[in-house]
Amino acid sequence: MSPDLPELVLTGARVFDGVRYLGAVGDVLVSDGRIVSVGGTVRTDGAEVVDCDGALLLPGFVDAHVHPVLGGIERLTCDLSGLPVDRASYLAHVGSYAASRPELDWVQGGGWAMAAFPGGLPTAAELDTVVADRPAALVNRDHHGIWVNTRALDVAGITRDTRDPADGRVERDAAGEPTGVLHEGAMDLVLAVLPLPDAEELYAGLLEGQRHLHSLGITGWQDAIVGAYAGMQDAGPTYLRAARSGDLTATVVGALWWERERGLEQVADLVEKREAYSHGRFAATSVKIMQDGVAENGTAAMVEPYLDRCGHATSNSGLSFVSPALLRSAVAALDAEGFQVHVHGLGDRGVREALDALVGTDPSRRHHIAHLQLVHPSDIGRFAELGVAANIQALWACLDEQMVDLTIPFLGEERAARQYPFGDLHRAGARLVAGSDWPVSTPNPLEAIHVAVHRMAYGEPGPAGSEPFLPDQALSLEVALAAYTSGSAWVCHRDDPGTIAPGAAADLVLLDRDVFDEPREVGAASVERVWVDGGEV
Repeated sequence: MSPDLPELVLTGARVFDGVRYLGAVGDVLVSDGRIVSVGGTVRTDGAEVVDCDGALLLPGFVDAHVHPVLGGIERLTCDLSGLPVDRASYLAHVGSYAASRPELDWVQGGGWAMAAFPGGLPTAAELDTVVADRPAALVNRDHHGIWVNTRALDVAGITRDTRDPADGRVERDAAGEPTGVLHEGAMDLVLAVLPLPDAEELYAGLLEGQRHLHSLGITGWQDAIVGAYAGMQDAGPTYLRAARSGDLTATVVGALWWERERGLEQVADLVEKREAYSHGRFAATSVKIMQDGVAENGTAAMVEPYLDRCGHATSNSGLSFVSPALLRSAVAALDAEGFQVHVHGLGDRGVREALDALVGTDPSRRHHIAHLQLVHPSDIGRFAELGVAANIQALWACLDEQMVDLTIPFLGEERAARQYPFGDLHRAGARLVAGSDWPVSTPNPLEAIHVAVHRMAYGEPGPAGSEPFLPDQALSLEVALAAYTSGSAWVCHRDDPGTIAPGAAADLVLLDRDVFDEPREVGAASVERVWVDGGEV
């Protein structure tokens, strides 16, 4: 932000300093983009004075695992993420969008929830009822599957004779015909013929994503995939353009994409990208490795096999997208080059393989494993032992329809009872950091923090909003807020924001209330004002 900003005095606030709730401490003075003092009464000539009226002032939220360019593009296309989770709402919106954009060769978008359809599987025939004149392709919320119509199957040449790739699956009917959903690596069959966003569309997506994240109090983030993946081009040049122009107002770490079809030869390419892309507010200093998939479609890597609908063990224990041997070699090579490693580990085997690979690495790299739906009890303590951060997506730890219908029945009683073990990780000394995985789920930190504290989703109908899910794994409000502020700032290698203390960067958020007054209403709170380096965004 501009160094010519007037001094800023925030008066009448209650303060969470990034670690602890301090309550009413007096005035907070900001000058030249940094916090000068906390406490007492401050008045300086020409300063902007903001009366916080007893609301909570806290460090800017930092999202440690998010996809802003993709989220921004989805907001600008056929966005299903904000709709009621039901088939009729989705189809009506797709039909309306397609009718309003007759010039498009493809209807694209995403954000549908698997829980809206029997077995989590919509069909091409359903999509044909609202758009049949051209191909349509809609990724689901977790971005591990894509729903297509019959025209898209035809354009992609997907038939009953199409083989499943090693890292994915084509859904089929009893006769072997494709039904309209492609999982994981099978998505590439359609993505290969899908028009990619051009440079201007990518840039518009980044700016829309940044605008939306700032509106929710997010002042920095780690983009969890900077590279060509799932129909998206490499956003590295997009970030570089925004950093050079000054349009990038957040501070961002880019996690360069590890291509699982390649081997160690790509390390040199990643080093070149780090040098080419890093500029100003953007640092391409992390590498993202997706080790497994997701539980809902049976691709998260499990120690024990999934169950079938009758509760019997199957032959499927999920997918390890990178062999454990190659993963160990890759992590060692990246660590030696000074990269942080950011691993997608969702199933207990996937998490274990990631931890095994991180043995002997340099803790100063601040490596982290994201998602952590299942962590084997014997691996809980290894996070603290190895200095590996636990990157949590707290919003998912509730009894929503996807959990109840598509996950718990296929895990069994014992595994289902140890999902999202945030409390165990914290008690074992793991450093917690937090992110949203938007556009997989909302990027609103306050909604995620509500779930972390109460293991329920604020204002949601049914068990998700009324029945705590494994309440022993809940976090205190201080711990959850710390994960989303100082914790995530730390994992992004920033030690100057994330706290409210003299000398810290003035990345600040003012809420509309003090959530410590009524913690059961955290999810109802909203963001009033946001500052980055002392300048309002």
